[in-house]
Amino acid sequence: MAKLVFGMNQSLDGYVDHTEMRTSPALFRHWIEHVRGLAGSVYGRRMYETMNYWDEDRPEWSPEQHEFAAAWRRQPKWVVSRTLKSVGPNATLVEGDLETAIRDLKARLAGEITVSGPELAQSLTDLGLVDEYRLYLHPAVLGRGKPFFAGPRPPLRLVASDRIDEDVIRLTYVPA
Repeated sequence: MAKLVFGMNQSLDGYVDHTEMRTSPALFRHWIEHVRGLAGSVYGRRMYETMNYWDEDRPEWSPEQHEFAAAWRRQPKWVVSRTLKSVGPNATLVEGDLETAIRDLKARLAGEITVSGPELAQSLTDLGLVDEYRLYLHPAVLGRGKPFFAGPRPPLRLVASDRIDEDVIRLTYVPA
């Protein structure tokens, strides 16, 4: 049975905005290895539209960016949307009952499935489907933006803390 994990880069004041936080080479390497090891990813529409940037190679990319893109393209993706009519390569549109679809994925797959997007993660939290939360804390205070938790924070228990690079710490929580 797969484990559903919600993890994102986050400012110290709780916001997720990748354009406002620096990604060091060590942190980018961490994300490459993380994506490479996933059984798949579940995306909300907005996050999927942001991430499908990686679907086509760009000449200005570094070797590491090409490596991330290749890992991202290889993994299966499920996109939860009421408005999209189609999705890109190696992606499946989830249109029906969200709970049934995610429970089926968790039952069929082994390993980790990541959920991307705070609003989708909140819906899955409300359904009791998120098994682990990973907060990648950056030394930034944004004062605005989209919060990591789109609704009330669920009761959580800290199970691990790891230094990812010189500035970023990952806190791993499970439902309490």
